[in-house]
Amino acid sequence: MTERTDTHVNDLPQAIIAGLVTTMVGFIASFAVVLAGLFQVGATESQAASGLLILSLGVGLCSIVLSLRHRIPLTISWSTPGAAMLAALAPGAFSFEQAVGAFIVGGALIMATGLLPFLQRLLTHIPVPIAQGMLAGVLLPLCLKPFTALGAIPVPAFGILLVFLLGLRFFPKFAVVLCMLAAVGFGLWHIAGTNAWSKLEILPSLEWVSPEFSWAAIVSISVPLVIVTMASQNIPGVAVAKSFGYTVPWRSSMLLTGAGTGVSAFFGGHAINLAAITAALASGPEAGMDPAKRWRAAVSSGGFYIFFAAFSALIVSVASASPEGLFQAAAGLALLATLTQSLLGAMQDVHWRLSALVTVLVAAGNVTLLGIGGAFWALLAGLLTHFIVERGARR
Repeated sequence: MTERTDTHVNDLPQAIIAGLVTTMVGFIASFAVVLAGLFQVGATESQAASGLLILSLGVGLCSIVLSLRHRIPLTISWSTPGAAMLAALAPGAFSFEQAVGAFIVGGALIMATGLLPFLQRLLTHIPVPIAQGMLAGVLLPLCLKPFTALGAIPVPAFGILLVFLLGLRFFPKFAVVLCMLAAVGFGLWHIAGTNAWSKLEILPSLEWVSPEFSWAAIVSISVPLVIVTMASQNIPGVAVAKSFGYTVPWRSSMLLTGAGTGVSAFFGGHAINLAAITAALASGPEAGMDPAKRWRAAVSSGGFYIFFAAFSALIVSVASASPEGLFQAAAGLALLATLTQSLLGAMQDVHWRLSALVTVLVAAGNVTLLGIGGAFWALLAGLLTHFIVERGARR
């Protein structure tokens, strides 16, 4: 018994390190995507910094609360695909206040999936090729940024691309992290060259945003945001946990992350959800040999997110003072793996390939009708194509 207890005690540093790695990968690898999305829907620099701050705090607190309550590693993150969806919206389509109103509705819908089983079934029964096709189409414009940036800012764009490729070759798990750090390095180099140190903000602060509720913004933002969050974060997050022998408490997870999304929206945050990819870092053997104790890694990750929140204003000011397009290019590189997986998921079933392709193209083209953005119309176009063409052909 004594030997078993000592083993568990010795696992604690391992769990803390696993939590740190989880946070570094989750935060550093995707903060540029969050900023790209918030800036695209009209956030000012201070509002974007507030959004990154509240999301970091919300992710940290939700990870700690859920993991302590259920004693399993429940790792929470912000919705990176959701942020990419925001970055794909037409510039000026909505005010930031309208976007915030849509974020609040999105949080309510996430909570509803925990309270209403039929809504959970509805979202989980959206055909995988259509959901993945919508995500791929949303990601495509942002994933082109690293390559279009080569013409506008050749040196830093080529630099982060080279770091990314070398990272994939030698340190594949940290390639995106290294790419983001390279982007920060090029940003600081530019700031030093232009002597723009005075533009940097150090102390983070929350900025209240009064929401406005627009039906067009709700249809264009809330609905696609919840769908891509469910399809690419929450549902895979449940699957990752199950692969390590853990059962995610769906109801309490959706209620807390939905409430966290709603509260964070008032300060510029867009969505909080179960982690998918980074969840494995806090659930596997890297977090400790005893599966019953790995919840400490998720708690540790939550604590580090709260620590990283202190640097939100500095990160946003560095991004804003950097060459235009640099951090969008880094965000595009960070999403290449997600784009690959979503394209594979969209095209895997031969009976859905045409409708999935239509979904990808409509979402990538950001077709806007009646003031409603392309992600929603992509969903409808894909379903309609399948109903008219593919479903009829199979009969």
